[in-house]
Amino acid sequence: MHVLVTGATGLVGRPLLRALAAAGHAVTAVSRTPGRAPLRAVGWDEVPDVISEVDAVVNLAGEPVAAGRWTDERKHAIRASRVDATRALVQAMRGAAKRPSVLINASATGYYGPCGDEVVDEAHAAGGDFLAGVCRAWEAEAAAAEALGVRVVRLRTGIVLSADGGALGRMLAPFRACLGGPIGSGKQWMPWIHVDDECGLVVAALAGDTWRGAVNATAPEPVRNRDFAHALGRALDRPAVLPLPGIVLRVALGEMATILLTGQRAVPAAALQYGYDFKHPTLPEALADCLAR
Repeated sequence: MHVLVTGATGLVGRPLLRALAAAGHAVTAVSRTPGRAPLRAVGWDEVPDVISEVDAVVNLAGEPVAAGRWTDERKHAIRASRVDATRALVQAMRGAAKRPSVLINASATGYYGPCGDEVVDEAHAAGGDFLAGVCRAWEAEAAAAEALGVRVVRLRTGIVLSADGGALGRMLAPFRACLGGPIGSGKQWMPWIHVDDECGLVVAALAGDTWRGAVNATAPEPVRNRDFAHALGRALDRPAVLPLPGIVLRVALGEMATILLTGQRAVPAAALQYGYDFKHPTLPEALADCLAR
């Protein structure tokens, strides 16, 4: 297949390009600076011209959610970068002489909002907080492609574990300095996934004609934050006993602290039903693999 990928230079985008190439797919990236891309790339203004050339679209575009305090400006950027980009892709499909057969569209487990200890699969209702609202609007734009005859998969991703950065990358320095530990109460659930499985799910969803609708991109065994901290401490051979009080986070980060102090016990019911075989199903092994890289 010829796959058009947005967000190709991000934490998931970079390894996804390698995974797609390994699976035999041709790739065109969409970039704000296409001349700097290491492969064929086009600007967003060129998408309507190239959309007829591709067989599939993987849309990972979006401003980082955890990059800082959620000012009104940041919240607008978080929402617009996802909703507007997805709308632009679907509009390009609508006007195309030949439409892609499938759209794999990023979303997040934040769709469900804070869920306490409840086990959450893809049938669970959406939450009512800011991130849930962003995810609902984001997914609605993607779902509009279904009316055009495009198969749509909405990939609700948890915390992606990667040696190249992201949440794990931000944790390594304090943990290595023996300053790591649980966040807040530590009871909140963390729906995590190794980046290899995030990419594997995309490749499987492209090839699997039965894959459609919401798919939780999370490992089969979500863990509480305190258990994640202890597992990371063991992997680094460091203590993980210094908690970060929730009140400190709320003062420092405001509303954005919610994503660190709450979570979802999300499970990949749909992916397992489709027969996906996770490469890194358990946290200790997944952390060991990331740290070995």
